[in-house]
Amino acid sequence: MGDPLSILASSTVVPSAAAASPRRRHHHHHHHHHRPSSSSVATTTTTKPKPKHTSKPFTTTSPLLSNVRGDNRENPRYYAELASKLAEDGRFEDFLMIAEIVVVSGLKGKEFLSLLNAKAVSSGITRMLDDGKVKSVVEVILSGFMKLAIDPIQLFDGAAMEALKKECYRVMKFGEVEQTVSLLDTLHGFHFPIRELVEPSDIIKLCISKRNPTAAIRYACMFPHVQILICTIILEFGKKGDLVSALIAFEASKQSLGCPNMHVYRTIIDVCGLCGNYLKSRTIYEELLACKVIPNTHVFNSLMNVNACDLNYTLNIYKKMQELSVTHDIASYNILLKSCCLAANVDLAQDIYREVQCLESKGALKLDVFTYSTMIKVFADAKMWKPALEIKEDMLSAGVTPNTVTWSSLISACASAGLVDQALKLLDEMLQDGGKPNTQCFNNILHACVEACQYDRAFRLFQSWKGGNAAKDVVSELTSQICTTSRSFGLSSSCQSQLTMKVPFRPTTSTYNILMKACGADYYRAKHLMDEMKTLGLSPNHISWSILIDICGSSGNVESAMKILRSMREGGIQPDVVTYTTAIKVCVEHKDMKLAFSLFAEMKKYQIRPNLVTYNTLLRARRRYGSLQEVQKCLAVYQDMRKAGYKPNDYYLKQLIEEWCEGVIQDSSHNKGRFTSRRTEFGPHSLLLEKVAEHLQESNVERLSIDLQGLTKVEARIVVLAVLRMIKEKYSTGDSIKDDMLIILSVQELSACVGKDEIGVKEAVIKLLQYDLGLQVISGGSRIGNNKKSDVENPVGSNLKLEDLKRSGPSPQLESPTRRPVVLQRLMITKESLCHWLQRKMAATIN
Repeated sequence: MGDPLSILASSTVVPSAAAASPRRRHHHHHHHHHRPSSSSVATTTTTKPKPKHTSKPFTTTSPLLSNVRGDNRENPRYYAELASKLAEDGRFEDFLMIAEIVVVSGLKGKEFLSLLNAKAVSSGITRMLDDGKVKSVVEVILSGFMKLAIDPIQLFDGAAMEALKKECYRVMKFGEVEQTVSLLDTLHGFHFPIRELVEPSDIIKLCISKRNPTAAIRYACMFPHVQILICTIILEFGKKGDLVSALIAFEASKQSLGCPNMHVYRTIIDVCGLCGNYLKSRTIYEELLACKVIPNTHVFNSLMNVNACDLNYTLNIYKKMQELSVTHDIASYNILLKSCCLAANVDLAQDIYREVQCLESKGALKLDVFTYSTMIKVFADAKMWKPALEIKEDMLSAGVTPNTVTWSSLISACASAGLVDQALKLLDEMLQDGGKPNTQCFNNILHACVEACQYDRAFRLFQSWKGGNAAKDVVSELTSQICTTSRSFGLSSSCQSQLTMKVPFRPTTSTYNILMKACGADYYRAKHLMDEMKTLGLSPNHISWSILIDICGSSGNVESAMKILRSMREGGIQPDVVTYTTAIKVCVEHKDMKLAFSLFAEMKKYQIRPNLVTYNTLLRARRRYGSLQEVQKCLAVYQDMRKAGYKPNDYYLKQLIEEWCEGVIQDSSHNKGRFTSRRTEFGPHSLLLEKVAEHLQESNVERLSIDLQGLTKVEARIVVLAVLRMIKEKYSTGDSIKDDMLIILSVQELSACVGKDEIGVKEAVIKLLQYDLGLQVISGGSRIGNNKKSDVENPVGSNLKLEDLKRSGPSPQLESPTRRPVVLQRLMITKESLCHWLQRKMAATIN
């Protein structure tokens, strides 16, 4: 057997553990369980390529394991030199075996570490990392060092750390989230500075892009400022609109942090607002209260801000803060004002504003620019420009400088009222004050011109601001043009001092939409503006297309309006409810109701929900109805409107339905001139339209049964006439009468007296059928209850006189001691009578 030292030190491919094992088993058999198996080491060493460098031969001829436990002080140094050489050659399993032998012999790991050639060991580690063997470095080298109580980071010099950093970025570059986080987690366990290896924001971005909130939270927990990173993670998911992942990260953070963290709760509530799910924010808040944790002011403010669209809920949260003795800051009141603004509640906003002023006078609060700006916007949205200007004076008196939002809201207040000169004056004041107007300020002034119907002025202002290149800011050379324009519009000449100032004006899609409205019925000018918009890289939105469709309609070009609607979809833009409503309005104005209803059906096909304007446009389109199909369509729209939650004004539609129904009588030769309108008897919430819609459905054509229960005399008349007109139109197309017509009036207890209303309805219906239309009417009552068979009071075929009806009520019946029987009051028109009436109507029409 050869010398063990020469075997270990040589670069030939020889299983080193196998060479050392005979002596090891002979001298230290009670330590053999510390040695890796010879097969595994052999596998590693046989696949190791021959090193490119040559090692200096060791001169000693001492056996490898001799005198390990002796007092020879040079042995540890000898083994340290040997181990360093093995590490430099990349033979770390042999290195760890030598280190284990030395440590087991009694030398401490720190002492052995101090004897190693750190540069040689680091060189070997660097080579392995450069070869992409980071897994081996972690699982073999670092783990082995830790078992021997050797701090591995001390064997990583600058080159090794740089190689480790590159390897971490390589793993991250391939998008392997779990592998990257696991690697960093392991390195963190070995006390490596993971913040220096990979930028934390890069790892978080990777987790966000891969939608892996669990890995993101796991990574965040490696840092002492874990709560800040968790808030960042949740917020980044929210910015992506991924509320599900944000909530998963939130739940994982609760386990990591242990106790509720107000920063994290505030962030997840803000994210609920970003993702448009304000109801979820309420659930999170209620869960916090259920844990008997009182949120702080910032959490309450975020909750109110997210739910600002619901004024009642926001006020309840404000009161809850008072109950829990949570301090209100100025942000709390600003959010309340914002909620009032969204709800258009000017009175409440004024009350809150006065309360805040009172608190400021006591030194409890200090109004800021947001308070004043929000209050100005409340008045601006309500078109109350004078109170808005008064708030500006309060603001200046308090020493608060208006910002761009403040000036924009002030200009908007004047613009909504169509006060162009006042809006331009405010713009001039803004420039004097050193403010920098944004595009919204200019758009508001253009909007003021449109509201005041000063269309030419809007275009002149636009051209002067644009200065020949709408894609760039207006620089000082163009300011003189603005000043000239300003003087012509009644402004001061103070803008001459602003010659060196840049006035940023970058037209937006909204700018061109306002100018398109100023085109009136000039389709070609509006189309030119849309083309100019595209050349500047701006994309026309739904409002742009809707305006163009409306202009086509105004010029009478319905066909072009429909082409624009189709071209929108062909261009990848799905028309919205405003676009469809505009197109329907064009069709209605040009009396093309068939096309209007087809567009309405197309909306429903593409699952676009009509709004109140859409419904009203269709329902108010008619001046009269000419056919059953038209009535059925409008009643279907009416019912759809009610189901959608809108409360329509029924009066107009009732008038049209009444006029259509009364046509049954008006076109009768022997009844001309007998009809008198009774429209004033309609109730505000009558069942008339619902009853008419129910009886005019296609499915009811074969079933000639009319239920008049709950209707007034006028309403009952209209329902009966509606069904008769439907029968008449169906008969004219070839449908025959197959059954008698049954009219149900009311259900009454036998012992009860017949009310005046019921008799009035019965009189009105019989008078209509028998005297106005000449139909044969049979009156009957069916007994219901006590398991008795129904009895018909009057024999079939007997004609009723109006005087007899006034004198008589339903026939008396025996009462049950436990349950009173009831009578179903009804009228019947025989099939024969209906046929004779229809034949007379058709003959009269022909004549």
